[in-house]
Amino acid sequence: MSFFSSKKVELPTHNPVLDHALNVPALQKLVGKRVVLASNSPRRRDILHSFGLAPEIVPSTFEETLPFGGFQDPHEYPVATATHKAVEVYERLVRENPDDAPDLVIAADTVVLTHPPEGLSSTPRFANEDPGPQDILEKPRDKEDNLRMLLDLNGGVCEVVTGVSVVFPVLEAPGYRIKYALLDVPTPLRAHADRRPLVIPRSIEERTKVYFAQNEPSLLEAYAENGEGRDRAGGFAIQGLGGMLVSKIEGDYNNVVGFPAASFFKFLDVLMEEEVDFLDD
Repeated sequence: MSFFSSKKVELPTHNPVLDHALNVPALQKLVGKRVVLASNSPRRRDILHSFGLAPEIVPSTFEETLPFGGFQDPHEYPVATATHKAVEVYERLVRENPDDAPDLVIAADTVVLTHPPEGLSSTPRFANEDPGPQDILEKPRDKEDNLRMLLDLNGGVCEVVTGVSVVFPVLEAPGYRIKYALLDVPTPLRAHADRRPLVIPRSIEERTKVYFAQNEPSLLEAYAENGEGRDRAGGFAIQGLGGMLVSKIEGDYNNVVGFPAASFFKFLDVLMEEEVDFLDD
């Protein structure tokens, strides 16, 4: 009686790199890897597709309930949320199928923040005067709330901030440990019981200023009536009809849509330089 099966065990194969992807080290490193996007956002998926990366879609179940007021710097809020999303998906997939654990989990969170108006009005009257904190602009509750939000933004500036987090396994001697590359997390996260991960705080976040034109109220009313902005933080979609409301941006356009692809691929280059066994077989 043999305790060993003669049947060859074949692990699932993956290849998220599309044919039109540029032949660059960061993307070539992902060939044959299981790359997961912890989001069901079609905008993030489409942005990555346009650059030649088609990750597996596994939406995170993390409840986005982190207290915004608990962050001294509001820009840390989307980074922390993205980190929790990435870890939740990574741990879940490892539990479900440890023989086909993901090689890279990507998560992102985009928020819209108020921004002090540009020009003289943003200059404090006194040297020690605080220009005021930035507030988060959530999704509008309804059409009326959307219109109110657009009227507040009209002729002004907001800031779109995206935090991106990645999780990946690393082989370390002696033995096997999981090393999380976590972005801007000040305290260690809960480890998987049998993995003993080393948690390394890292950070990547992208900020883009969006300048609104001085639009006629009738245009804002028509946009609010259309409903496009009602499921978007800040109440507008720059890649859609909401682009009519914007006069210019400073920064990455894709970041406003939902994912800072250029910075993300540069970040992969940094990981390849700093982590000698990053995504090695």
